[in-house]
Amino acid sequence: MNFSLATFFYSFRFTCLLMVLFLQIAVLPHPVMAEKLGTSKNPLRMMFVPSGDSQVIVKGGKEVGDLLHKETGLHFKTSVATSYAAVIEAMGAGKVDIGWLATFSYVLAKDKYDVELLLVVQRFGSPFYRGQIMVRADSGIQSLKGLQGKRFAFVDPASTSGHLYPKTLLLSKGFEPKTFFGKSVFAGSHNAVVLSIYKGEVDGGAAYDGSRAAVAKSYPDVFEKIKVIAYTKEIPNDTVSVRKELPESLKMKLRDGLKKISKSPKGSKILKRLYGISGLVDLDGLFDPVREAGRLLNLDLANPKSN
Repeated sequence: MNFSLATFFYSFRFTCLLMVLFLQIAVLPHPVMAEKLGTSKNPLRMMFVPSGDSQVIVKGGKEVGDLLHKETGLHFKTSVATSYAAVIEAMGAGKVDIGWLATFSYVLAKDKYDVELLLVVQRFGSPFYRGQIMVRADSGIQSLKGLQGKRFAFVDPASTSGHLYPKTLLLSKGFEPKTFFGKSVFAGSHNAVVLSIYKGEVDGGAAYDGSRAAVAKSYPDVFEKIKVIAYTKEIPNDTVSVRKELPESLKMKLRDGLKKISKSPKGSKILKRLYGISGLVDLDGLFDPVREAGRLLNLDLANPKSN
């Protein structure tokens, strides 16, 4: 009898405990399951560097996101950073998934946050470009030496063609950039450097080798007003980079989607307006000209000794 009573009370306590737990589960709010990355509620965040006209980049970035959505089914939220460094730090903090990084920005982001290179930009069919140093055509300045003591505009501290390589060029010619100019400023973008020279706000400036063409529509006489007096060495082009933590399946979708839109008539026009891009290639794609040369010569690439 005592055993049965004890069993009853034990069963009753256990049942009450289960009911309490059930009520807690029913009443307390459930934790919201994290939405899968790339959905409409949790879009991939894609950020662009402010290397040109910010309004053009804002519009072009959104158009790239829309085309990628149609190609991959993924959703994107696009934005333009306030500086080159802002993209790097946003990727490092996990606030941006995809960054359109200038060359030196990629190097910095890779070293600091181990971002992953997805694709390399092509311009005029080449994965390389140069920086250039420009002056007004009527300035009387014919060489780098003529810029000594003058006002000079760079693009951004993290710009390769608009800061890093031009300073390296000056050093190679025996000029110390810190003391060479009377005054130096960061204009913020390549377009801004060109326009600062055009308007006479500075005597010279450094930007990428297509920077005059980028403003020629609004300033048709820019090639007459501004001349190039020096070029830097060749520079690897900009990159499309991603956070290393992104799932491999997403990286593959992004890579394939971007390559496809870069080859489409609509996509190629948008990329051209955005950053003067003529194509996007992965690292293996850099060797395509070598493969093409082999095909043109009818070489047996699988058996070189037979050629």
